[in-house]
Amino acid sequence: MRPTGRHTPLPARSLTERQLLTPERSLTPYGDGHEPRRSHGTGGRRGPHGPRAAVGHFGRRRFLTIGAAATALAFATQVPATGAAAARELDGARIAGEPFTLGVASGDPLPDAVVLWTRVAPDPYEPGGGLAGQSVSVAWEVARDERFATVVRSGTTLALPEYNHTVHVDVDGLEPGRTYWYRFRTGAWISETGRTRTAPDPSSDVASLSFAAVSCQAYHDGYYTAHRHLAQDDVDVVFHLGDYLYEYAVNSAGGARGYTDLVLPDAFDRETVTLEEYRLRYALYKSDPDLRAVHAAHPFVVAWDDHETENNYAGAVDEHGSPAAEFLLRRAAAYRAYWEHQPLRAAQQPVGPDMRLYRRLHWGTLAQFDVLDTRQYRSDQAYGDGKHVPGPESDDPARTMTGAAQERWLIDGWRASQALWNVMPQQVCFSQRKLDLTAQPLMSMDAWDGYRASRGRILAGARSAGVENLMVLTGDVHVGYAFDIKADFDDPASRTLGTEIVATSIASGRDGAEHPANWQTYLTANPHLRFYDGRRGYVRVRLDRALARADFRTVAAVTVPDAPVSTAASFVTEAGNPGLMPV
Repeated sequence: MRPTGRHTPLPARSLTERQLLTPERSLTPYGDGHEPRRSHGTGGRRGPHGPRAAVGHFGRRRFLTIGAAATALAFATQVPATGAAAARELDGARIAGEPFTLGVASGDPLPDAVVLWTRVAPDPYEPGGGLAGQSVSVAWEVARDERFATVVRSGTTLALPEYNHTVHVDVDGLEPGRTYWYRFRTGAWISETGRTRTAPDPSSDVASLSFAAVSCQAYHDGYYTAHRHLAQDDVDVVFHLGDYLYEYAVNSAGGARGYTDLVLPDAFDRETVTLEEYRLRYALYKSDPDLRAVHAAHPFVVAWDDHETENNYAGAVDEHGSPAAEFLLRRAAAYRAYWEHQPLRAAQQPVGPDMRLYRRLHWGTLAQFDVLDTRQYRSDQAYGDGKHVPGPESDDPARTMTGAAQERWLIDGWRASQALWNVMPQQVCFSQRKLDLTAQPLMSMDAWDGYRASRGRILAGARSAGVENLMVLTGDVHVGYAFDIKADFDDPASRTLGTEIVATSIASGRDGAEHPANWQTYLTANPHLRFYDGRRGYVRVRLDRALARADFRTVAAVTVPDAPVSTAASFVTEAGNPGLMPV
C-alpha cells in the first residue's frame, strides 16, 4: 500500500496527569543487521550509500566549540513552559485539512493507566507540520466501547510547538485487564479510533498473554505489509525492539517501494542529523497506512537500537570518531524526536542527550518485562566493530553492554520478581553466534558476542536470582532466529538457561530469503540455533502457565505490496524446563 493523503504528527503535551510515574511500575542491503564500523579516527565506515556520503551534510552543521554545543543542548532541553505562554493558540476550527495525518498510538500499559499519543500536523512533510509555531488545543476521550457510548475518561491538552505538536496523554483511573477505545479531536476534526488495553492487576494469576515482537522498518526497503497483518492479529501488546526509523536518505520514489504516483519531498533525500530532519523522518514513517493501522490496533512498548540516531553508535561514540560533544548534539536531537513521536511517559522524556528508556512492566504474576537499552550506555565496539575473533579487547571484564546502573537494575528486578516468565526485550543478538566453521570463528562485535563478560554477568545474575523461565526478545539482524541460551555455548550438552526469540525485520533488507546463503553454515556452527529464516515478518508469542509458544510469521515479499502472511515455524518451551521444541 502507498501512503494516501497526508499523515499528521501528534502534538507533544505537558503530561500533567502523571508527571512522575516511575518506569518500574507495572506494565539487507546493510549486511547482517548493521554496517560495521571502521576503527575510529580513520575516516569513518562505509554505509549502504557508499563511503558516508552524508559526512559533508553533517559538516555544514558542525559545532566547533564547547560553547556552541552547550547552547545547542540548552535548546534541545527546552521545556513546554518556556514557550507555552508566548505561543499563539490556533483555533482548531481554522485548520483547513486533516490534522491527524500520522494516526494515533498507545503504549506502556499499566493496570490503571496507558499512554495515548497523536500529533497535529495538517502538512506533515513540512517543518512544524504546517502550524507555524502555534499551539493547538486537543481534546481526548477514552471509552469502554468502540462507539464511545460510555466514555470513562476525557480531557483537553495543548499541542505545543516546542514538542512539534505531539500529544502524550497519560490516562489513569482505568480498570485493570480490559480493552478501551480512544480518540482525539481538534475543532471539527476527529482522529481515527485507537484500541488499547490495560495490564492485569499485579497480583492476579493471569492465565495467558499474547504479544508480538517487531523490529527494523527501513521505509526505503519496502512496504510494511507485516504491520498490516499484525494489526489484524489477536495480541495484547506489541514490543518494538528498535530501528523504528533509519537515518539514511529516502529518494523521491520511496526507494524499493518505487512509487509511480507519489513524489516524496527532497527533504527526505539526505541523512538525518538535525532535530528538524529527525522530526520530518518520523512524519514520513508514521504516514505509512500499515504502521498507522498497527498502532491503532495494539498498545506498543518501544525501545530504540542504533538507527533512530546513527548506525552502530556506542554511547557517546559515533561512526566517524567525531568529538563527543559534537555527536551528543545529534544524539540529543534524535532522542528528543524519538520521545516526541512515541507513546512514552514523562519519566522517559530526554534531558539533552540523555534519556532513561529502560523500564519494567508486569502482566499480573504471569510475566515481567525488563526492557533494556543496549546503545546509550555501552562500551565502544571492540576491534573497530564489524566481525572479529573474540579476544582480550572484546573480553575485557570492564566492558559493558548495559552500563553498571542498568545491569544492577535488571538483576535486582529479577531478584524481586514474582513472575512465572521473565522476559527481556532488547536489541542485539544475545546468544553466541559463530559466523563461520573455522577453528577460531568470527563473531559480531556489535552484538553480545563482543561483550561476553557483560553477557556472563547477566546470566550469572539470572541464575543467582533464581530465574527459571528466561526469554530474551531480540531484533536488529533482519532475520528470524530461535536460540537455546546455554550455560556454555561451546558445549551443546551444557545446561539450557532460557530461550532467545529473534524477530526478523518488518522491511529492512528488502525481501530476504527463507534460506540465506549462510543458512547451513550458521546452523552447523551453532547447535543451539534451532531456527533460521531470512524473510520479513514478526514473531507472535503466547505465554501461559504451562508453556510459551512462538510463531514466526513471514511475508513473501515487501518490495511489492499486499503479500500474504504465513507461519514459517512454531516452537514451544515448557515452564520450568527451558529449551525449544518444534511444534
